[in-house]
Amino acid sequence: MRSPRPTRRRGPRRFAALLLCVAATLPPTASPAGAAAPPPVPGTLQGYDIGSVFTAGVSSGGYMATQLHVAYSGTFEGSAAFASGPYDCARGQLATALNACMDTTQSLQLAALEQATRDRSAQGQVDPVANLAGDPVYVFSGSGDTTVKRPVADALADYYGRFGARVQYDRSTAAGHAWITPLGPNSCTVTQTPFLNNCGIDAEAALLGHLLGSVTAPGSGTGGSLIRFDQNAYAPGGSASALSMGAEGFAYVPASCAQGARCKLLVALHGCKQGYTYQGFGTRFVENAYLNEYADTNDMIVLYPQAAATATLENPNGCWNWWGYLGDTAYARHGGKQIEAIMGMVRALRGTGTPPPTGDRTVLSSTDTEDGYVKAAADGSGAAVGTLEDVYGLALGRGTDGKVNRSVVSFDTSRIPAGKEVARAWLTVTRSSGSGDPWASPSGNRLQVDLRTGCFGGCAVEPADWSAAATVAGAARVDAFTSGSAVSTDLSAEALAALNRGGVTQFRLGFTSAPAGTAYLFVNQATPVTLTVEYR
Repeated sequence: MRSPRPTRRRGPRRFAALLLCVAATLPPTASPAGAAAPPPVPGTLQGYDIGSVFTAGVSSGGYMATQLHVAYSGTFEGSAAFASGPYDCARGQLATALNACMDTTQSLQLAALEQATRDRSAQGQVDPVANLAGDPVYVFSGSGDTTVKRPVADALADYYGRFGARVQYDRSTAAGHAWITPLGPNSCTVTQTPFLNNCGIDAEAALLGHLLGSVTAPGSGTGGSLIRFDQNAYAPGGSASALSMGAEGFAYVPASCAQGARCKLLVALHGCKQGYTYQGFGTRFVENAYLNEYADTNDMIVLYPQAAATATLENPNGCWNWWGYLGDTAYARHGGKQIEAIMGMVRALRGTGTPPPTGDRTVLSSTDTEDGYVKAAADGSGAAVGTLEDVYGLALGRGTDGKVNRSVVSFDTSRIPAGKEVARAWLTVTRSSGSGDPWASPSGNRLQVDLRTGCFGGCAVEPADWSAAATVAGAARVDAFTSGSAVSTDLSAEALAALNRGGVTQFRLGFTSAPAGTAYLFVNQATPVTLTVEYR
């Protein structure tokens, strides 16, 4: 079989070589007529034909934009951040957030942040960091920003460069701490409400041009619909306020997207003191961010989730969770409550059919010593355990030796909390390499997931696992994907009931038909397969 893609060198990288620095002030643009948006209308998040998905944010929203991008890099293809720093800079400590990630009186320890990200990726707590290579990232920092100081934003650009992202860094203005927009009522250098500053440049053209590759001139921003939707429906546990999120969020949907055009999705995250419910702030960020205008002419839906202040001192300014408030230790990775709420919104807009989360969740990593693959003739004869897992990963499909591969992964499902009802569960697999398209050979081929309560034989992979009886055949499927991570369909109700709450549950992945010729993929060479379980 074909060798996997070479591993990227992890040694030091030159900061300057990885940045597409904006050294000069961008040319001023004609002043827009003024803030405009259609009045919000109550509704729900419907499914649209969405391709690429990106994040953008300012201050705490910039930190959350980066957290979403790193945690779910298989979903998000790039990010933009104004006035913020590197991923999980605070490491769960408010003092670190204040002293290292806003001020510079404490070192933010960038090398340690990089290593922590790689460790989380290896443990399946965030998507594979290899996904970040080549992703467009836009960073903005003004020299007048004394809230999040310039070296912190420098570290964000450097952080992304260490993973091979394409960073465009605008540090050309004396901007204060704000989202920069031609519609900003504030002058460039101030730091004051509503934290929307006009610096005589069109930062949205720059960030969207970098994220999308090219951008069409903006329209009026009133040609679509501004949907006001219930965020409680997407909050783990059903209460947005329990996560320091508002009851209502917004989504701007251009007419072209509503009529079936292929569209992009941008998740736009306000900063502290900019949420809808914060002291009457209302929709000023939604109306003045200068994104709806570009959405109209670039087939782009803009999702505006809303954070909210707590009545306690945990989060009185309505910031996004980037330091671990309200006891959410998973705030920057898979399972983080605000992250998962936003991911539920993204899935709803993509029309994946995934309902909003209804309770808490746990993410289980497969047991490496019990994972493996078995190869056999198409009729199952001559089965043998594959030997290339450590080098290439778990094999699926027909290899160059003519053998058909099936993979088996094990999970300790006794770790699902006792006394909880399992509501949903799904597998996440990550492509390592491959050749051909086994989903198209023959046409309509399916990558099926079978479930076994306990183990197919012994829990260590053995030849008989290739054809051993499953407790639930066809428990789920994994649709075709060519890179990054893929999520299976939800396990069937029968499969949920068959999860072994007292020990091991095994899953076997294999194509329902043997590919006619060489067509295979390797998955999870460097990271475990994960099983996400939601319960109530």
